[in-house]
Amino acid sequence: MNDAQLHPFEAEVGRVLDLVINALYTNRDIFLRELVSNASDACDKLRYEAIARPELLEGGAELAITITADAEARTLTVSDNGIGMGRDELVDNLGTVARSGTAKLKAALEGGDAKKADLSLIGQFGVGFYSAFMVADRVVVTSRKAGEDSAWVWSSNGRDGFAVEEGEARGHGTTVLLHMKEDAQDYLKEHEIRRIVRAYSDHIGIPIRLAGTGEDGPQQINQASALWTRSKSEITDEQYTEFYHHVAHAFDQPWARVHFQAEGRLSYTALLFVPSTRPFDVYDPQAKHGIRLYVRRVFITDKAEGLLPRYLRFVTGVVDSEDLSLNVSRETLQHGAVIATMRKTLVGRVLNEIKRKAKDDAEAYLAFWDQLGPVLKEGLYEDDDHRPELLELARFRSTRGEGWVSLAEYVAAMRPGQDTVYYITGDSLGALRSSPQLEACRAKGVEVLLLTDAVDSFWIGRIGDYAGKKLVSLTQGAVDLSGIEAPEGAADETPEAEPAESGAIDALLGLLRDKLGGDVQDVRVSTRLTDSPVCLVAPDMGMDLRLERLLKESRQLDMATKHILEVNAKHRLITALARQAGDAARADEIAEIGRLLLDQARIVEGEPIPDPAAFAKRMSAALTRQLDAA
Repeated sequence: MNDAQLHPFEAEVGRVLDLVINALYTNRDIFLRELVSNASDACDKLRYEAIARPELLEGGAELAITITADAEARTLTVSDNGIGMGRDELVDNLGTVARSGTAKLKAALEGGDAKKADLSLIGQFGVGFYSAFMVADRVVVTSRKAGEDSAWVWSSNGRDGFAVEEGEARGHGTTVLLHMKEDAQDYLKEHEIRRIVRAYSDHIGIPIRLAGTGEDGPQQINQASALWTRSKSEITDEQYTEFYHHVAHAFDQPWARVHFQAEGRLSYTALLFVPSTRPFDVYDPQAKHGIRLYVRRVFITDKAEGLLPRYLRFVTGVVDSEDLSLNVSRETLQHGAVIATMRKTLVGRVLNEIKRKAKDDAEAYLAFWDQLGPVLKEGLYEDDDHRPELLELARFRSTRGEGWVSLAEYVAAMRPGQDTVYYITGDSLGALRSSPQLEACRAKGVEVLLLTDAVDSFWIGRIGDYAGKKLVSLTQGAVDLSGIEAPEGAADETPEAEPAESGAIDALLGLLRDKLGGDVQDVRVSTRLTDSPVCLVAPDMGMDLRLERLLKESRQLDMATKHILEVNAKHRLITALARQAGDAARADEIAEIGRLLLDQARIVEGEPIPDPAAFAKRMSAALTRQLDAA
């Protein structure tokens, strides 16, 4: 390596290389899968570019991948005649760009047992090329971009950085030359190369040839027929799985698949997969998700986002159309009538398969929902047409126990006299389970849905009711549980207290309204509290507390609505304050306690205290008065 041209790896790339070389060592076969997959993508890209610029194919040579093993020189070469890379692309793709995927792979691997994680994630994070350094102590990449005259050579030992210099190449494409490590010599054996290609790359639609194995030149060692074009009866589960690994750049097991051929007014074939684990970038707003689109077996794009809605962005696979033009425009891919028709069918097929899986194996479905349910719930907000189906698929945590519950199960278990589905939204299950707004429901044995996903605050406003039962938030408006029959022997959790006269309570409410009027919309007696003194709720026509908080955090809401402070008229603290509310001399002291209670309610809701210093001062004063009284 020429030291004068040596470039250092960026820090994140260097750390990933260190993990790959030293930790991810138990399944080194993956390196060949990744290099062949990259070569296949390069050929697909050239085939697409050549639709508009046929001269890029330079005489119409067949696109292919060639593997050459040289045991004597201890080298393995993977070559393709695909799109190739120019100098800047070599630098950007192989050494200096700390892509988001690189950093996230590092975080994922360092967050657990790297050896256990193995290489199951590497392709998904877009850094599969680096797996070559598991088996090679030096890698040399020679590439010439189609349509350009210059070739460039990138070389690295995986430790000291990389060098890039001008080189020579017969034609367009990329050649990856691996100088194999001493303990990786088995990968130079013909039977090992055949085994890996057959296991991981047999589905690739471009010929993969092994040099030195045939009298007439390199011998093809894969079927090279697009997997989705074959009959389902001819494809094994293992072949489906490896194809999923290829298109998704993932290594988990697909949880579900949809493979069908549409004929009639539109003709196309679709092979789609639902993953079993959440893709690392599923919540990344910058990430581009989509299906691989082919037109008559010619690759068009791997980000055809118009074929599925955003809430199904975790679905990967291939759609091969017979009706679209090879020169299909970006506008058509987003808004064309053919794409819209295909999309409707694809969504229906995917949701039907998810429903089937949910019915056939409830336990496996709950594992899937735990991973991807929050994404699927986005459809409850976005998709009016499929909302009923998505509601049936949705599962929720609730106060019934630690497991999941469907809306149908919730309705079936309603208490006598209950005609409402109650829910509460918040940031965590722990905080919701201890929320004061649950107290009356708990005393009545009423189940409450606990909604902790950010999307819950948005979709639930679109629903209104389920099976004729209205959905009601426990943090918004008044709640009337008087008509619901409590379970036999239900315990009264109300703290012992001498009831205050209604006039005394009214006096306390009036005093607090007067003193806290600038901070709250109203102060009223609560029907939802049994053992806490106070809580905050939104007005009847106001915004749910968590939704308002989310909008403020994202700067989509400038002015917050004043909330209602509810007091528990049976709580010992409230009754004590009520008995003193008529004493004008104690009005300021009671008002200070009222402000403490308001801040307490804010803390429980996860809202910031407007003036922490004033809160601390009031708290100190209250404690001092208590000690003095003792």
